[in-house]
Amino acid sequence: MAGILGTSLSGLMAAQQSLDTISHNIANVNTDGYSRQRVELGTNAAKFTGSGYIGQGVNITTVARSYDQFINNQLTSSTSAFAEADTLSTMAAQVDGILSGESTSVSPALKAFFNAVNEVANDPTSQSVRQVMVTEASSLAQQFNTMSTQLEGLRDQNNNQMGATLDSINSYARTIADLNAKIVLGSNRSSGQLPNDLLDQRDELVAKIAEKVSVSTLQQKDGSLSVFIGSGQSLVLGSKAATLSLAGSSADFSHKNILMDGQDITPQITGGELSGALQFRDDILDPAQQQMGLLAAGFAVQFNAAHQAGFDLNAQAGKAFFDAGAPAVISAANNTGNVTASYDASTIGQLTASDYQLSYDGSNFSLKRLSDNADSSFPGPPPTTIAGPGFTIATGATVAANDSFLIRPTFNAAHNITSVITDPAEIAASGSAASVPGDNTAALNLASLENQAVLLGGNATFNEINGQLVSKIGTLTSAAKVSSSAQEALLNQATQSRENLSGVNLDEEAANLIKFQQSYQAAAQAVSVASSIFDTLIGAIR
Repeated sequence: MAGILGTSLSGLMAAQQSLDTISHNIANVNTDGYSRQRVELGTNAAKFTGSGYIGQGVNITTVARSYDQFINNQLTSSTSAFAEADTLSTMAAQVDGILSGESTSVSPALKAFFNAVNEVANDPTSQSVRQVMVTEASSLAQQFNTMSTQLEGLRDQNNNQMGATLDSINSYARTIADLNAKIVLGSNRSSGQLPNDLLDQRDELVAKIAEKVSVSTLQQKDGSLSVFIGSGQSLVLGSKAATLSLAGSSADFSHKNILMDGQDITPQITGGELSGALQFRDDILDPAQQQMGLLAAGFAVQFNAAHQAGFDLNAQAGKAFFDAGAPAVISAANNTGNVTASYDASTIGQLTASDYQLSYDGSNFSLKRLSDNADSSFPGPPPTTIAGPGFTIATGATVAANDSFLIRPTFNAAHNITSVITDPAEIAASGSAASVPGDNTAALNLASLENQAVLLGGNATFNEINGQLVSKIGTLTSAAKVSSSAQEALLNQATQSRENLSGVNLDEEAANLIKFQQSYQAAAQAVSVASSIFDTLIGAIR
């Protein structure tokens, strides 16, 4: 009797636990990251009697979750890849819109200015025509300034996004560390049985980190999960979480580096929104700003040189028409000396869209172009003048060994350019002082600059420099969009694979609900039979 009752009760408890688990699945059908659970049953050890082995019912082996490490890793990888491509595509499209938009592009303003120069060449004595040229010059400079401001705005937006991303990663990492502690404690309490819901929560946090940066994990024997980002940097180890932060570089505060517990790990960052933001900055935003600065500085210096060769209506030698400022010089923190830089009209055609690193070893100066690491050597000692491509550097007498300087001839040029001449009479249209005011020789020279290949070593006109930039950014934007679409398709496939394995199917759960309800009723009926037999036996011996 005890055998009948015990066996029936084991079936009753197994069915009840299964119903509880099915109800739990149904309740969490819309919970992000939830993995369907199931009760795994095993047969109790049979009891040997003289007639053979008699079964002793069922036992609950464990409550397992539907989980596959390979599918989960595939989903994590696809999540990182899509987030990276999508971030790059979204940000790149904004730069493309600025450079190619009718109202934001510098091309219409450049064309309008040279049209005004041609009008002055056609009628050099007309005050109204000269005024138009002055106005268009101011508009062109403002267009350069506006475009630079918009690019800087995108830089600020990108930096803010990276900061918010790091804050999210830190929050997720701390929560994972807390969950690790709870999971280890729970596993110890239940003789190795893992708390499924906590595991799901932890996996969901790992998936959220994957949206921000590429992530890999390693399951430890105690049940904790070690989390690594980028190319293997430890974010979570046991119940300890590292802290990520954003810091401006010593050379440029707006150029942010990613630190992990104070160590720069920027070069190791891969995948996710964070990598997409870094790629956008390094491959699209910085080159666009450098190229636009090359156009602004090259145009201003070339136009000034031609204008200063002419004479204005007052028979005075022409003045600089534009001011592009001077190349920025950023000194290393431990320097003892200083240097200054200025544009060189005689070599401005050799200017490239790049920063330069100037260093002194105690005997010679080295000027490295950072875009391709091309090096040029110049003899010391200081003070001396170093001729760079499009600019010159004057070194101070106190420059000492190991001093280094970042030279930025193009980066800020579009921001700095201004129109200097406000008096139409100061436009130097004449080729000589003796032929003022009807001579248009200098004006013709100014107008001819529009179609002359005076930049990039005599290989590009002003419009071609702008066209190259628009074309390059457009191509990169298109490629980023294609990549984003492809990665989205792969992510959808990985998501569907996980749903097929781990997702809750209400139809299936409803069928299981009926099955275990019937099992429960059958087991209850067996208990009732055992009780009836027991009552009959008691009645027989009274």
